[in-house]
Amino acid sequence: MAIELRKGNKVILEKKSVSLGEILVNLNWNHGGGRGKTGFFASLSRGGKGVDLDLGCLYELKSGQKGCVQALGKAFGNYQAPPYISLDGDDRTGESTEGETLRINGTMIAQITRILVYTFIYEGVANWQQVDGVVRLSYPGSDDIIVRMDEYGSAKTLCGIALLENQHNETFSVEKVVQFYDSQRYLDQAFGWGMEWHSGTKN
Repeated sequence: MAIELRKGNKVILEKKSVSLGEILVNLNWNHGGGRGKTGFFASLSRGGKGVDLDLGCLYELKSGQKGCVQALGKAFGNYQAPPYISLDGDDRTGESTEGETLRINGTMIAQITRILVYTFIYEGVANWQQVDGVVRLSYPGSDDIIVRMDEYGSAKTLCGIALLENQHNETFSVEKVVQFYDSQRYLDQAFGWGMEWHSGTKN
């Protein structure tokens, strides 16, 4: 079973034990007609070069610390220490069947104010309809939550996907966002994060 979240709606994560445990936020792509990512991304490529779609998030901690977790700038985070969020895997080729996953340490929820999950096209043409991204949030003992990137027509390269907000230091609310921006800087401004941004690289 899975719960598909509609835009503007919120759900509260159900805590089945002392803590939420490990929360996984996975980004992947639908592959209709049995197509794998190699062929799928070939259809999105220009000059033979595929799209590099990356998962990341902005975070704000109760301490006031703010930042991002993403492959760009090699900001992979830390699961056991602040920000209690880590990024597993950077699929540079589009061939991984696992996609990319953010791991959130639910046992440390009292330290986390909010998390804004996003994806961006690091290389390639912005064609979100063909990318047809799907984010799946899963955690122990509960139904998965599905957020589909089902709004198209934007040529902007970044999509804010979902906002997680602390609820009484016990659980998170999850809201579907799916809004498009030119970069992380504009996403930051839209949600009032207030950070300074500089150019980065994954090399």
